[in-house]
Amino acid sequence: MANLISDTDHCHALVRRHDKDRYLASLFAPDETRSHLWSLYAFNYETARIRDMVSAPAAGELRLQWWANAIESLYEAQFADHPVVRALGRAVEHGDLPKPALVNMIEARRFDLYDDPMPSLNDLEGYLGETSSALMHMASLILAGPSAATAASAAGFGGIAYGLTGLLRALPLHRKRSQCYIPKEILAREGLSPADLIAGEPRQPLRRVLQALAALASERLAQARAERHAIPDAALPAFLPLAVVESYLARMERLGVRVLDEIVDVAQWRRQWRLWRMARQGQF
Repeated sequence: MANLISDTDHCHALVRRHDKDRYLASLFAPDETRSHLWSLYAFNYETARIRDMVSAPAAGELRLQWWANAIESLYEAQFADHPVVRALGRAVEHGDLPKPALVNMIEARRFDLYDDPMPSLNDLEGYLGETSSALMHMASLILAGPSAATAASAAGFGGIAYGLTGLLRALPLHRKRSQCYIPKEILAREGLSPADLIAGEPRQPLRRVLQALAALASERLAQARAERHAIPDAALPAFLPLAVVESYLARMERLGVRVLDEIVDVAQWRRQWRLWRMARQGQF
């Protein structure tokens, strides 16, 4: 029992501090599933932050391989001595989470370790599908069990909307790290290169690129909402983080080209109010 409490507390602290939107959304989940959501989101955080923890890609590769091995062992009932892995094991059992989805999440994070630019929009949506969308779908399985299988399409669209918005919000951080998640093909339509994005010039063509991607995020959000009928009500907390996407996009529009230099944020009380309101309406 001591391990159960400490593992849950560890995941809770990570998610509450580093993944605030998903944490706030998780508070609308039943008590018996909330801790499983925290463990899944903590796993996502641990693998997503590896780039920030290492000084070279090779070290990041080793950390990702450790997580891959831990997931393999987890499905053989051999838990690594790590609080997130132990807690995730209980979430896997509760939601019957598919191993390929967790393994693919880890594999997708290899892109984060390097400075190679995202080649195409198809590649970007594939990356978001294996990370943000997969996370949303697995959260829905934790909440609603097998009936959440019908929510896969909504999670696909929703994960892209939420993930793409997150990448746009984090542009200043990525520019400092010489990373380019903006697809080369979209930059090329404006006569730009990844180096132009990193440099932050020329401003107006870059703004048109960012507006196009914000419009895509809005489109994917609308597509996810159109699938609301296929989402079991029990799975709604998995999709609630989408309720704040429009607020972030509106803030980006007001900032304009300054999103290249300022991390886009919205006051927490506004996000909490928005989540509460949408949860009351059974929407996102």
